[in-house]
Amino acid sequence: MTELTFACTGVRADPYAAGPALVFRLRITAAGGARVHALALRCQIRIEPARRHYEPSETDQLGDLFGEPSRWGSTLNPLQLAQVPLTVSGFTGQTEADLVVPCTYDMDIGATRYFRALRDGEVPLLMLFSGTAFTGHGGFQAEPVPWDREARYRMPAGVWREMIEQHFPGCGWIRLPRDTMDALLRYRSQRALPSWEATLRSLLQVAGPVDARAEAVAT
Repeated sequence: MTELTFACTGVRADPYAAGPALVFRLRITAAGGARVHALALRCQIRIEPARRHYEPSETDQLGDLFGEPSRWGSTLNPLQLAQVPLTVSGFTGQTEADLVVPCTYDMDIGATRYFRALRDGEVPLLMLFSGTAFTGHGGFQAEPVPWDREARYRMPAGVWREMIEQHFPGCGWIRLPRDTMDALLRYRSQRALPSWEATLRSLLQVAGPVDARAEAVAT
């Protein structure tokens, strides 16, 4: 069986994608300079929150994901970022390929809330690979890519912020149930408010002063 190893050498935000997307650069090596006709891969990417330090401002925003910091020894469990397919063309010995990972700014998604909470530093990622390798010299055979193939990578948190800023400059995004959206629309229409921002600000004024600490985090 052909021994394959994987490494991630970099990541960038894709400025030309229709929606937010990260592009990871992978290096794939076949031991002994083996010939690989093609790879059909399944790539799972997980965030490993326990493998980094958090500033107090980050800790405040991560409470809804992991609970009180006193419990983080048992609650900092991995978060699923993505599971995407990748087809790699033929190579001998070693090659590089781009892994495109579509992302979202939906704040109901745990990975999005995690990224949003980070101010700086790196995001510890674990990439898991499986699938099928088509190999052979002078012939053609299909081999499974074992489930234990993996690569770790520390992605700069700024790359995610750059990606989001390309598609949602200076903005956030909230998904709401239809009945809540209808109620907001009625509220806006009855008061002839010019925008959704004005609508939410009006509701916040009705609710009363915002806690200074929460307001600082929000801005």
